[in-house]
Amino acid sequence: MKKIFRSFFGSKKSNQEKDSSEEEYKYLPKKDELVEDKFTLNFSSNGGKFLYATDSVECEDYFNKIIEENDWAEKSILCFNDTFTNHYIPNNKLKFNKSNLNSNLFITDCEFLVAKDGSILVSAKQIQSYKSNDLPNNIIVMARTSQLSETLSKGLEGIRIKYSNNLPSNITSIKNFNKGDGEDLNFLTYGSSAKNLYLILLEDL
Repeated sequence: MKKIFRSFFGSKKSNQEKDSSEEEYKYLPKKDELVEDKFTLNFSSNGGKFLYATDSVECEDYFNKIIEENDWAEKSILCFNDTFTNHYIPNNKLKFNKSNLNSNLFITDCEFLVAKDGSILVSAKQIQSYKSNDLPNNIIVMARTSQLSETLSKGLEGIRIKYSNNLPSNITSIKNFNKGDGEDLNFLTYGSSAKNLYLILLEDL
């Protein structure tokens, strides 16, 4: 399983690689503790389950525990991300597919994490042409701290910058993780059903 997470998140760098990349890292946005704390609070208030990882090994451990605790090891898993599905260990019990919307679990990455309302911003890159209601009720999202965005508008601007002239379709956000009614949904989440969602957040800043 470790191979999956190293492919998905990238393996830990050697000291030499870290030194050579210091120049690049100084141009990345500085980690904003307030934005991270705000997202964590609002995401949890929405009913989401939050797991923070410092490296790919912790990501693997969290993932395995989620699968084990929910008895999903031999259940159908929907995943559109080739990086994730193509590198899993062939002899494990995980049963990935790209078409069964009745799967027990959906695994994906995301575009941005919106701190203001604790939502997960996704696009056709993650969910293709489907609506969030079409997806399995159980979801595991893999994300990085560099994907934190203070507001929805900044997240949408980040998508525009990221994809430049090739803007993805089906941009939407998932934020309703409670089973009760009366959730405060925005224009990107209106009408969406509640999801049982786990977020594994990798520190990369």
